[in-house]
Amino acid sequence: MSATPSPETILEVDKLITSFETDGGLLRAVDQVSFTVPARRTVGIVGESGCGKSVTAMSIVRLLPQPAGKILGGRIMFKGRDLTTATENEMHAIRGGDIGVIFQEPMAALNPVHRIGRQVAEVFSLHKDMSKKDAWDAAIEMLAHVRIPAPEKRMMDYPHHLSGGMRQRVVIAIALACKPSLVIADEPTTALDVTVQAQILDLMERLQQETGMSTILITHDLGVIAESCDEVVVMYAGRVVERAPVRELFSNPLHAYTRGLLDSIPTLETPSKSLLRTIPGMVASLGQHVHGCRFCQRMGRRTTVTRERPKFIEAAPGHWVEACPECTSVAR
Repeated sequence: MSATPSPETILEVDKLITSFETDGGLLRAVDQVSFTVPARRTVGIVGESGCGKSVTAMSIVRLLPQPAGKILGGRIMFKGRDLTTATENEMHAIRGGDIGVIFQEPMAALNPVHRIGRQVAEVFSLHKDMSKKDAWDAAIEMLAHVRIPAPEKRMMDYPHHLSGGMRQRVVIAIALACKPSLVIADEPTTALDVTVQAQILDLMERLQQETGMSTILITHDLGVIAESCDEVVVMYAGRVVERAPVRELFSNPLHAYTRGLLDSIPTLETPSKSLLRTIPGMVASLGQHVHGCRFCQRMGRRTTVTRERPKFIEAAPGHWVEACPECTSVAR
């Protein structure tokens, strides 16, 4: 499966393979994943925990755990440049400069022993070569830009002084400080209440409109995908099983896994206190993955579909699916 780049494509991930070295050998966490990110658009990556979403994101910015994490194959073309061959010094300039990352847990992303101002100002010092005073002033302006009240005062706070929503705004400020072309948001609203979640998503949308950046939004929440994304990549067990524009995917899901995710969402017609539909079983661990259809493996089917990898085909314009005969009605 190969993602076809276009003149408006800012990122092309093509047959990416990422593995981890373990006592039992190399285990693939990302298995030939392909997708593109158009300029000024938001691409959502959705799937259950353990499906490879965050590993894919960390592969793009080369922040895999070392020495275990390894990119073994594929290309990551960012603005026409293959990041898999970039040196560590080159990646250091790209990370935080042209690619910003909003990490999943802001308390873990921020240094607890340094003040907020120092951590935001450091980005400007490293990537913009500003003086200490100019970097400090730019950091105050950036905190105000992400709507943190009294930014001069917040600059002197430590992370534990702020609420979860405010900490997430600080992480967003750090990620957007250098006006990157691409922002990777790894579950940026996890553990936030619904009101704060809506505020964070609205903030990200506003900042995207103002700066023209592209966004990769990683989440397990299809409601967030529907509200915030232009295109959707559905991942299961380290592979892309479906990829489509957001409206097309929600109106015409082709893969059984995608339908299972959508069916689990309550609607206004769902009776009060009724049990929600769930997908049986669990995602197999890395060492147990079959070569063929891994959703069939989960459903207990032991036929040729678990031995031969299904083809990834374009079932409709822009709508790609892993064409397992058991999981889709699309002809191979």
